[in-house]
Amino acid sequence: MLDKEQVSKYITPIYPIPTPLKHSGNLKKKIKCMMFDIYGTLFISGSSDIDVAKKGMQKAGKIERLLQKYRINKTPKAVLKDLFTAIENKHKAMKKNGIDFPEVEIDRIWMGVLENNNLDTVRNFATEYEMIANPVYPMPNLEKLISACTEKKVLMGIISNAQFYTSYLFKWFLGSGPVKLGFHPDLCFFSYRLGRAKPLPFMFKTASKKLKEIGVPADSTLYMGNDMLKDIYPAKQAGFKTALFAGDARSLKLRENIPKCKNLSADLVITDLIQLLDYI
Repeated sequence: MLDKEQVSKYITPIYPIPTPLKHSGNLKKKIKCMMFDIYGTLFISGSSDIDVAKKGMQKAGKIERLLQKYRINKTPKAVLKDLFTAIENKHKAMKKNGIDFPEVEIDRIWMGVLENNNLDTVRNFATEYEMIANPVYPMPNLEKLISACTEKKVLMGIISNAQFYTSYLFKWFLGSGPVKLGFHPDLCFFSYRLGRAKPLPFMFKTASKKLKEIGVPADSTLYMGNDMLKDIYPAKQAGFKTALFAGDARSLKLRENIPKCKNLSADLVITDLIQLLDYI
C-alpha cells in the first residue's frame, strides 16, 4: 500500500457543492448501527461516481507521466481502451452467470492490461491511476461523526461499491484504517470482494443477516448514501432506516425518472454529516 507521502501529490482539497435540498425527516428512536456508502457520502468524489473512471481520458498528461514512471510503453489512450474493454468483457461474462450488476477486481484487470503479474506493483499503479482519475477528499465533519459514533458505542459499517484501494482512504486522510477507526470488521461490505455491485440488494441482505446475528434489528440500523437507486432503494428492501446524503451536488442522484424511485423517499435527508449526531 502506498503511504500518505507517496500519494500526497494527488491530494488537493475538494469542497462540497451545495444542493437545493434541506435537512429534513425524523426517526422515532435512536439508532444502534450506522451503515455508510463511501464515494459521494463519506468522501467527496471529484469525478462524481466511482463508475465513471473513463474521465481519466481527460487527464491524459498525468496518466502519461504515470505510465513513464512504471516503464509502461503504451499511450494513455491505448491503456485506457484496454482497461475499459477488459472491464466490459468481464462484466459480460459475469452477467452470463446470472449477476445483473457485476463488480470486477480491478487489480486483476490491471494485471492483464499491463501484462504484469507482480501484484504489489500493479496495485501501486492502480492506486495512483485512481487518484488521478477520481480525486477524493473527506466530507466536512467526517472525523467528528466517526468519533461521536465510537464514543456513544454506535456500531458502524460500510456497504459500498468499492475496490481494494477504497479502504486506504481512511488511512491516508484519517490516520487509520476503517477497523481501527471503529468500523465493525464484520459489517464492512465492499463490492469487489463479493463480485456484486449496488443496486443489487445482495450486500444489504448480507449485512442484515450479519446484524441479526449480533443482535441488532434492521429497523435499528440507519443506512446513508447519496443515490436513491443504488442506496436508498436496496436499503429499504433490507428493512433499514434510510438517510439520503444531499450534501454535494456532484454526487446527489435522485433518479426521479426511474420507476423504482418515483415515489421513493428516505427517512432523513442529510446535508452535513454532523446532522447525524442527533440520531445516535
